[in-house]
Amino acid sequence: MTKQEKNDVIEVLKGKFSQYNNFYITDTESLTVAQVGKLRSHCFNKQVEMKVAKNTLIKKALESIDAEKYAGIYDSLHKVTALLFSENPKEPAVIISGFRKENNNEKPVLKAAFINGDVFVGDNQLKALTQIKTKNELIGEIIGLLQSPIQRVLGALQNRENAVKPEEATAAAPAVEEAPSTTSTTATTTEAPAADDAAEAKAE
Repeated sequence: MTKQEKNDVIEVLKGKFSQYNNFYITDTESLTVAQVGKLRSHCFNKQVEMKVAKNTLIKKALESIDAEKYAGIYDSLHKVTALLFSENPKEPAVIISGFRKENNNEKPVLKAAFINGDVFVGDNQLKALTQIKTKNELIGEIIGLLQSPIQRVLGALQNRENAVKPEEATAAAPAVEEAPSTTSTTATTTEAPAADDAAEAKAE
C-alpha cells in the first residue's frame, strides 16, 4: 500500500469516526472469507457499516481527531480488526451475538466498543452491550412513567364520581317522602279546634 493509499484510508476512517458516536472493534481473524461476507451482509441489513482496516491506520485516524478521547481503545488494536459503525449503540452487539449463535462459534471476538464517549473493553462486555437502552426506548419508558400517575389520578376521580352519585340519589329520596307528612300533621292540628267548637254550639 502506497503512502497516498494509506492517507486515503485514514481520511475515510476519520470521516466515519466523526460521523458515528458508536463503533465496535472486533477480531475477525479466524473467520473464513465466506463468514466475513455473511457478517457484512448482516451488518448491511441492520444499517451498520463494517470496515476492515490495519490497526496502525485506525490508530492514526483516531489520534488525528482526538488522541485523548480515544486513548482507552488503543490497546485493543491488534490482530485483524473489523470496525462496526452504527447510530444504534447496541445493534452491533446484537449482530455479533446472533452471528455467533447461528454459527455455533465464539467469533468474531469483541475487542472494544466506543459508545457515546464511554469505552467498553473485552469480549465479556458483549452481553451487557446487547441490553443497552436506545434513545427511543428510554423516551418511551419516560413517557410511560409520566403517564402512569396521571392515569391513576383520572381513574381515582372517575371511581369517586361513580361512587358519589348513588349516595346522592339515596339522600334525596327521604326529603321527597317527608314533605307530605308535615303538611298532613299541620292540617289535622288546625282542624281539631273547629270540630270542638261545632260540638259545643250544638250542646247549647
